[in-house]
Amino acid sequence: MEFTVLGWPPEAPTLRLDYRSFAYAGKFVLSSVGKAVLRTEDSSEIFTSPEAHAHVDANESDRGQSMHADANTNHPTESDPYDHSVLAALSFSADRTDDTTLCYRYVSVRSDKRGSGLGPRLAASLTPHAVDRGYDRLRIAVNNPFAYEAMYRAGFAWTGRETGIAELVLERPAEIPATTTYEQYQSGLTEYRKRDYDDPESTFLANRQETDPPALHTAVNSTQ
Repeated sequence: MEFTVLGWPPEAPTLRLDYRSFAYAGKFVLSSVGKAVLRTEDSSEIFTSPEAHAHVDANESDRGQSMHADANTNHPTESDPYDHSVLAALSFSADRTDDTTLCYRYVSVRSDKRGSGLGPRLAASLTPHAVDRGYDRLRIAVNNPFAYEAMYRAGFAWTGRETGIAELVLERPAEIPATTTYEQYQSGLTEYRKRDYDDPESTFLANRQETDPPALHTAVNSTQ
């Protein structure tokens, strides 16, 4: 498994992810956001959707063109626009009001790899590159307790703030993980407990009653 920064905004390359396997796949087509990925060249890890033949999803530009999945191809081709070597993807751009803060916009893990820790490892892997680009702070807004826990594993901590759409805002210094406390970690989970989730969120939150912040996940070495 390798970590790669594909590019930085505002002229980053597009990345086409299979919308059947990745949440927010359409967000990674935009060139206005930076992108980083964890990918594999191991043929046993290359994954295509069980739907062997698929049309381009509604977010793609070539709506009228027929597209077919080729299980023997890792990278985009004329017949298959998706990069099947990607295990997890992260999009990012500078904060709109503070150009020293880098905002993580979307983290998406391939459906068969969710829960394996790739999200926090990817988030942590970008941090030294953000420092090299002059950023001193990282920020992400999360809308569910699973993402909250994952970003804690990447060194983020809850700020006590929410966005206008009830996302919890987490931050960390770019160079080192955030300093956090049991009370700070639990206070964020309490915000989610107020939202009366069903399973699996409710069980996840119950299992984290009176627990300390999770251990950090390690970054992946860069190929660049």
